[in-house]
Amino acid sequence: MTDLTYNLNGGFKPTAKRFADLSGPDFFQTPAWATFALIDNEKFNGEIWECACGDGSMSRVLEQTGQPVRSSDLYDRGYGEVGVDFLRAEQTSDNIVTNPPYNCAEGFVASGVKLATRKFGLLLRLAFLEGANRANTIFSKTPPARVWVFSERITF
Repeated sequence: MTDLTYNLNGGFKPTAKRFADLSGPDFFQTPAWATFALIDNEKFNGEIWECACGDGSMSRVLEQTGQPVRSSDLYDRGYGEVGVDFLRAEQTSDNIVTNPPYNCAEGFVASGVKLATRKFGLLLRLAFLEGANRANTIFSKTPPARVWVFSERITF
């Protein structure tokens, strides 16, 4: 699993600029280095479901773990199973790992907690942890087991 753009010791990590998503809500590609950083620090055993796979940026890196990866998205962005609404899903998976649309991240947390039988990992802005509302509605019932903080900002 080698990504020449990824370096934990502070090397340059290219990012993508945010562009409006004209084919659906809140879609931003996940840079490969961010997914590599996650899987280098958090091990997943069993199937991994990337439930907001978009163009497959995360899924392609997750496949390098050697674990089976299921990829789906509500919108057709050229990768994975299309038309799967994670917020209404009932199928479970050993692990669920995704960079969810930020505008429905709370719903992804609620669904992921129910559907992941081992681990549930989200790439989100650190600001998602802030706020009394989320503290009362999400984190008081299901606090994060771990929070990995990137030293480089990911352009979400």
